Amino acid sequence: MADALLLLMHLLILVYWLGGDLGAFTASFLIANPAKDQAARLGAAGLLADVDMAPRTALILAFPTGFTLSVTRGWLDVDPLWIPAAWIVGLVWLAVAWRIHLTHAGAASSLRRFDLGLRWVAAAALGAGGLAGLGGATGWPLFLNLKLLILAGCVLTGLLVRRLTADLGPALGALATGQADADARIARSLAVTRPAVLLIWLLLLAASFLGLWKPQ
Repeated sequence: MADALLLLMHLLILVYWLGGDLGAFTASFLIANPAKDQAARLGAAGLLADVDMAPRTALILAFPTGFTLSVTRGWLDVDPLWIPAAWIVGLVWLAVAWRIHLTHAGAASSLRRFDLGLRWVAAAALGAGGLAGLGGATGWPLFLNLKLLILAGCVLTGLLVRRLTADLGPALGALATGQADADARIARSLAVTRPAVLLIWLLLLAASFLGLWKPQ
């Protein structure tokens, strides 16, 4: 039963990641629509920020759930004592992410810098592990090595999304104060971000397919 519940949690991560991204993706079109009134667009922006916490949460929980499944099913030959350590790190990271969201911590805050640092470390570790596995240094199954590389790609693409939407917050502030260039800035920020979001969807579908196929 424990294995089934863990697998269910891991599957729900995909559901909420894609579902949350779809909700945020849909809201972005309302935000960028100048034909809608200001209140509706700003309300949609707030909704997007809230809904986006689903994929952010899913990304973080993908690490401890995936690691636990890999150890308990014998794909990773490591001491099971690393499992609680993975969960502690994951839950601390999750608490930081939610704290940032609930307090609207700015880009210069220590919490945001900590979160950003963790994402770069995670991407580097996942990428290094996947490449080492493909090179035959670990003995891990092929599907696991590929999933590590895909998850690294998801993290890096998420960091790219942050960079591409750097002006979105200020642009929404400009919309709230009635500045003339607000519409163009919002539309530009969201338009350049959507391809990156679609890339994440493709990466997630590829990871899911590998998890079902499990090529050795």
